[in-house]
Amino acid sequence: MSGIIGKKIGMTSLFLEGKNIPCTLIEAGPCSVTQIKTIEKDGYSSIQLGFDHAKSKNITKSKSGHLKKSNSPIKKKFKEFTWANSTLKLGDIVNVDHFSEGEYVDISGISKGKGFQGVVKRHGFAGVGQSTHGQHNRLRAPGSIGAASYPARVFKGMRMAGQTGNKKVKVINLLVLKVVPEDNVILVKGCVPGPKNSYVIIQK
Repeated sequence: MSGIIGKKIGMTSLFLEGKNIPCTLIEAGPCSVTQIKTIEKDGYSSIQLGFDHAKSKNITKSKSGHLKKSNSPIKKKFKEFTWANSTLKLGDIVNVDHFSEGEYVDISGISKGKGFQGVVKRHGFAGVGQSTHGQHNRLRAPGSIGAASYPARVFKGMRMAGQTGNKKVKVINLLVLKVVPEDNVILVKGCVPGPKNSYVIIQK
């Protein structure tokens, strides 16, 4: 599956066929080919891309030596893709024009972290919904979490309070509405996981 690394810019909307369609702007590329792995040498074939400029003082010596092999500028984010029948070589640039309007892509990223949350926000529990009959402070409580003396324990996976968000999320089949090659921007229909300026992986 081929793809590219991008950075989420924010959301806007487009008027298409009389409808106001929400969409997400993503700065996709330019990405440099920093490594090419082959079945003979590495046991599998893939292409590593680097994205987003970084200062030399902010990367490790191992990354600096790795980038010198491909004569690529210093990059901050790296990701491997399994490009099929690719003709890319070390140091080549992959831009947003790899995508075209009307096709569907899968986008993955790290969702926004929301900290430690209760069951109403985390799992959508309704709560008691009323404060009559002596409910007092039970409006957003989880309620019972287990049975009686049998099984005498709480089953794993019970929906309870805990950390919400800050997980890898993949949204599939997002429609590419517009591609702006001169600005390396791609507009996809709908929302994409993560806050503004967060890295996302676009695959097709």
